[in-house]
Amino acid sequence: MEVIRIEISSTFLGQEYLLNPCVLREKNDTFLIDCGYEGSIKQLSGELGKYGIQLAELTGIIISHEDIDHMGALHEIKEEIPSIKIYSSEIEAPYLSGEKKSLRLLQAESLRSTMPEQFKEWATAFEYSLRTIKRVPVDFTFGFDFHFSDQIRIVNTPGHTPGHISIYLPEDKILLANDALVVENGELEIANPHFSLDLAQALDSVKKLARLEIDKVICYHGGEITKNIPGQLKKLIEKYS
Repeated sequence: MEVIRIEISSTFLGQEYLLNPCVLREKNDTFLIDCGYEGSIKQLSGELGKYGIQLAELTGIIISHEDIDHMGALHEIKEEIPSIKIYSSEIEAPYLSGEKKSLRLLQAESLRSTMPEQFKEWATAFEYSLRTIKRVPVDFTFGFDFHFSDQIRIVNTPGHTPGHISIYLPEDKILLANDALVVENGELEIANPHFSLDLAQALDSVKKLARLEIDKVICYHGGEITKNIPGQLKKLIEKYS
C-alpha cells in the first residue's frame, strides 16, 4: 500500500485554506480520498504529477462526507474521467447526489437569524455555495465499519456529519481522519466543534479511534501527527467529556 498526502490551497469566500487529500495505491487501483473545493482539479492534477500519477489513472474517489471542501471538485473530476467510481457511506450518499437537501445547508439556514450582523454577508454567500454546487451520484456505498479491501478499513466516525467516515490502514497503522480530527498548533482537535452536527457523536468517534493502534494520523486540515497519538487523543477526550 502506497499512501501519498498531497496539499492543495484554495480561496473560498475570501479565506485561504490548505487542504490535504490523500491518494491510496494498491494493486491495480488508485483511490483519491476527498477532492477539495470546486475548481481544484488543475491543482490536484499538478500535485499528482509530482508523484508520477496522471489524473486519468485514478480509479475511484472515496468521499468522507458531504462538506464542499471535500466534494466540491467531484463533478469536474467525473467529467474528466467518466469511468471513475465514487464511494461514500450510505448516509452521506443522498446528500452528495442531491437527492436530499444538504444537512450543512439546513444548519446554515437555521443559524441565519442568530448570526451577528458582520457575518451575515459571508453566511449568505456560504448558503449560496451549498445550494449551487454541482452534485454527483455515488456508485458504491458502505454501511457500518467496512473492510473496503485487505488493507483499507472504513471506520464510521459520525458527529461532524451523520455519515462521516475515516479510513484506517491496519498494516501501516495509519489513520486518515478526514474531519473527525484536525491538527491545530501541532495537536489533535475536533474539527469545528461548534459546527459539528452532533458534538457528542463526534466525541464518541474520537473514543472509537483511540482504540485503534495508530502510528500516524493524517488530517484533511492540518496535516500529519506522529508523536504521542494515544496521549493526544486521551487529552482531547478529557477536554470534551
